[in-house]
Amino acid sequence: MLAAAAVLPGDHDADHTGAVTPTRAGPVAQFDAPGQLNFASQRNSPLHWRAVMITLDHVTKQYKSSARPALDDVNVKIDKGEFVFLIGPSGSGKSTFMRLLLAAETPTSGDVRVSKFHVNKLRGRNVPKLRQVIGCVFQDFRLLQQKTVYENVAFALEVIGKRTDAINRVVPEVLETVGLSGKANRLPHELSGGEQQRVAIARAFVNRPLVLLADEPTGNLDPDTSKDIMDLLERINRTGTTVVMATHDHHIVDSMRQRVVELSLGRLVRDEQRGVYGMDR
Repeated sequence: MLAAAAVLPGDHDADHTGAVTPTRAGPVAQFDAPGQLNFASQRNSPLHWRAVMITLDHVTKQYKSSARPALDDVNVKIDKGEFVFLIGPSGSGKSTFMRLLLAAETPTSGDVRVSKFHVNKLRGRNVPKLRQVIGCVFQDFRLLQQKTVYENVAFALEVIGKRTDAINRVVPEVLETVGLSGKANRLPHELSGGEQQRVAIARAFVNRPLVLLADEPTGNLDPDTSKDIMDLLERINRTGTTVVMATHDHHIVDSMRQRVVELSLGRLVRDEQRGVYGMDR
């Protein structure tokens, strides 16, 4: 499971120590200005092709408490705008993979890069800057129970210093996008599981992240609700946001036929375009 602290961005004024030169133009060219959500596809944009968003280069993560590495010499490159399923049994290394992207863990060896950030070289005060370009969605939602739907989403902007007028403009648009415009004043316990996950997705996307990490986002949902959530994640992906989703749901993976990265005992055992859940399916 990913660290709860990774849900929200941090200090807006942190500098860029640890950043590397991007291979292509950054997020400003790919997203509308705040207050102008646009779900039109960016896949044919000249800034999209060949832009590497995530790189794991010979990454090994060894915990002192385990004889076997959590990740063992893993090499993966994920382009901007890709939708990638991360699969494998419990203990295969999926959570470690995600935590490395967030700088919640550091690799024992190898390099981890996300956009222009060389994650290995980030100092503590600069980690929040990385997390401003990553949105996170969790299986258990992790909503603030005493805050309304609106307040939960707005909080993700408040903590990075967004102006109140910008928050008041953007949050209603995001809630409309996820189908919750009529429930802005509800508390989490007044919502269904699917609605709570929509709030979590709205919170993760409201800052227009370059990358959306989804850790078993449909794990607690029924099949129909899961399909609705996956449709929403696909729409977000079509804006140009890179989506990496860890899942055990073979029905979702088989039906969507996106790129599949499979881990087993910490090793990368399969990396397949338009893949299915199992190699023999």
